[in-house]
Amino acid sequence: MNYVMATMMILNKGEDCTVKARGRAISHAVDVCEILRNRFLKGTEYKGITLSTEVLEGENGQSNNVSSIEIVLAPPK
Repeated sequence: MNYVMATMMILNKGEDCTVKARGRAISHAVDVCEILRNRFLKGTEYKGITLSTEVLEGENGQSNNVSSIEIVLAPPK
């Protein structure tokens, strides 16, 4: 709920807001955006969604692929 409130404060200023997440946190980022759009700021629109893969080096020296998402929200009109 803290992320929803922080995002709502940015959108209430009339600015675009970007929500980013990697790995298992992707579902939480999507939940934040959907809660915001469906409960609090109903006119909020998706301005863009970018999916990518980041290559990170693990503790054992192997490279791991980690999915990431970037969601840009536009304030209600």
